Amino acid sequence: MTLVWKLLRQHISLPQLVGFFFANLFGMLIVLLGFQLYHDILPVFTQGDTFLKKDFLIVSKRIGTVGTFSGRASTFTSAEVDDIRKQRFCKDVGAFTASRYTVSAGMGIEGIASFRTEMFFESVPAQFVDTDSERWHFTPESGVVPIILPRNYLAIYNFGFARTRSLPQLSESVIGMVDLDIVMRGAGREGRVKGKVIGFSNRLNTILVPDDFMAWSNAEYAPGADTAPTRLIVEVDNPADDAVVRYFQHKGYELEDDKLAAGRHTYFLKVLAGIVMSVGLFISLLSFYILTLSIYLLVQKNTSKLENLLLIGYSPARVSLPYQLLAVGMNAVVLLLSLLLLVCVREFYMERIWMLFPQMEEASLWPSCLLGGLLFAGVSAFNVLAVRRKVQSVWHRKE
Repeated sequence: MTLVWKLLRQHISLPQLVGFFFANLFGMLIVLLGFQLYHDILPVFTQGDTFLKKDFLIVSKRIGTVGTFSGRASTFTSAEVDDIRKQRFCKDVGAFTASRYTVSAGMGIEGIASFRTEMFFESVPAQFVDTDSERWHFTPESGVVPIILPRNYLAIYNFGFARTRSLPQLSESVIGMVDLDIVMRGAGREGRVKGKVIGFSNRLNTILVPDDFMAWSNAEYAPGADTAPTRLIVEVDNPADDAVVRYFQHKGYELEDDKLAAGRHTYFLKVLAGIVMSVGLFISLLSFYILTLSIYLLVQKNTSKLENLLLIGYSPARVSLPYQLLAVGMNAVVLLLSLLLLVCVREFYMERIWMLFPQMEEASLWPSCLLGGLLFAGVSAFNVLAVRRKVQSVWHRKE
């Protein structure tokens, strides 16, 4: 192996290999950086909403101000819901179902009662809640209702209610210790269940409970009440599509703008990350082509030496091995340096992101490492096969 390498390395062009190395390093770094940056920044727009689907809009009708409808929100008819469902941008439509009875909840910490307040419940179909069905489920026998709260409700409690009443402030990490004693009254009946907070959302300003609990409780405490929805949840294919805004403006419906903006930001982040990764992948492909071409030229210059080696008994696999090790070795060094540079660059921009969003969760580096490993394996396999095929062509020509 050492003698074969000494014989074949004479025509290696160092500038060509250096050019390939840095081009490959630059392309690999762009691909991994674009991929990692997308996963690091995505929680800025979606953090706290892992329980809810991302690309949805909340739609309502404008509250009437004239006549008997003053101060009351109009409901959606079945025909209006079907019309929304038929639009090309719509993937699914669900209705908010509100509690038609009075609800009060008392909060206690470790069995010590703190306060009681009036509240309300809403639910959406289960397919809009992205969580384990075992957690997002209610049965009258269990008597425990899973609840998703708006994150700003917790802020109101901590910085307003708790301070004025000398109550302890609560963090999300300890909210599971809180017991909610829920009392429902309606139709001359009264019932109690236990509430368990399982998550928080930035995107829904409502107290969300499972749809099966809402159906059961409305039937028990508000039988025969009007259940026509006043709000809809619409899952869209592309929140940045202008057709979405035009349609709802034409119909006179209102959208919660922050949800639309969050969806647009997420969509453009995906597009930007895709463009950056495509540029990096294109640069990497060019560098791979340069390396393959360099090895082809090197084999061509060493054709007579290769023929002699094959004639004296060396196999094509053994003759190919030095070139294959060269290609794989350079790819491995490129991968390691790319990951090292990725860690350095990531530390730089994450410090600035955490200054703006101190509560943002840190994404893992393992997906980027896996992506880099897959690129390394694919490119190395291509280089090995290309070299083997070129040497085989010399062997067949000798024959």
